[in-house]
Amino acid sequence: MKDLWIVIIGMGLGSFALRFVFLGLVGDRAMPDWLLRHLRYTAVAVMPALVAPLVIWPSATGGETDPLRLAAAAAALIVGYFSKSLYGAVGAGAAVMIAGAWLPI
Repeated sequence: MKDLWIVIIGMGLGSFALRFVFLGLVGDRAMPDWLLRHLRYTAVAVMPALVAPLVIWPSATGGETDPLRLAAAAAALIVGYFSKSLYGAVGAGAAVMIAGAWLPI
């Protein structure tokens, strides 16, 4: 139990320190244009990094690639590319997953 509290406090301090560096120390200073240009792509890079393992090696199928998940990812990619809408891409992927669960194959 004591180890758990040490981990919780350590994670809290680490989280605070990371946020303080950006908000407390750098927050009132102007950042260079090259850094701002690179930071614009952070969210675009995080979403695929979170989703890719769930599509390619889903734990629900024992790590085997699932064609339904690949189809949902493809639908989300296509809708997101053409509509430039995160909600549209997520909705398209969810619609394919729901339709695949209900259709008898």
